[in-house]
Amino acid sequence: MDHLPTTEAAVTALRALAETYEREIEVTHDIGADQTSRRTAAGVGVTTDPDGSLPHEAYVEFGGLPRVSVRLYPEDDALIDVEGVECPDVARDDVPAFLRSVFGGLAYVRARRFPPGYFLMVPLPGDRTHKELIPMIVLTPWLSSRVR
Repeated sequence: MDHLPTTEAAVTALRALAETYEREIEVTHDIGADQTSRRTAAGVGVTTDPDGSLPHEAYVEFGGLPRVSVRLYPEDDALIDVEGVECPDVARDDVPAFLRSVFGGLAYVRARRFPPGYFLMVPLPGDRTHKELIPMIVLTPWLSSRVR
């Protein structure tokens, strides 16, 4: 996947994925330091960062199962939520590959016997895997159907 230099480029890539996997998509944009979630210290009406840049954040929700949402941050990372399992600090460039794994059926849940636990495993390019602990109370029917 190409480098996604801006939040808008990432949103465009996510719209293309939604079309590929025939999913509805809803996008909300937050533009300006006083609007983005990580800049709560910015004063009211302060739209630019100290360096003069205009931060742009987007929140994307996909329709269907599994329930997936993505918050794209201006700092080139994202928070992806899959069925209530939060996957923080995903590099923006990895977001499309992450979602292709989830929507394409490659993501799975690994069960650990001791101590008991479950992990969402999302294969990424380059023999990498994003691994996220799943709280027991969050094991939804979709997640349960992917336990290995």
